[in-house]
Amino acid sequence: MWYSAGEQYEPNAIGYAESSDGISWKKYAENPIFQADPKIEWEKHKAAGCQVFQKDGYFYMFYIGYHDEDYAQIGMARSKDGIRNWERSELNPIIAPDEGFDKSACYKPFTIFWDGKWMLWYNGRNGAPEQIGLAFHEGRDFEF
Repeated sequence: MWYSAGEQYEPNAIGYAESSDGISWKKYAENPIFQADPKIEWEKHKAAGCQVFQKDGYFYMFYIGYHDEDYAQIGMARSKDGIRNWERSELNPIIAPDEGFDKSACYKPFTIFWDGKWMLWYNGRNGAPEQIGLAFHEGRDFEF
């Protein structure tokens, strides 16, 4: 299981845990397994809220990167083992705020492959209430 955790009230990094029964979990000793890179402007504040799946020999992660406490965008990374050596996509951020309903933040990604394309749902915010956006990627492959 991949999860968001951090200091005080807000998650600021991504951890990993395993379970043989889905009830008792053991956290990975070297958590966090993924955190914001302070050299990358769009995600320098924190990284959280991921979805991970396995495809073609890699674990792919869609995650939220925060430029500051409020401005969020969605990025993608991959790893051979799903724990170490995450490689960020050169296309990051793959979903960024626009002038519409998601002007302030794009976050909480959820992705599926269906009918020959990737579909990514996300929450968008420009004040209240939050709304849900949908983005598409044609074909099976991602660019790294």
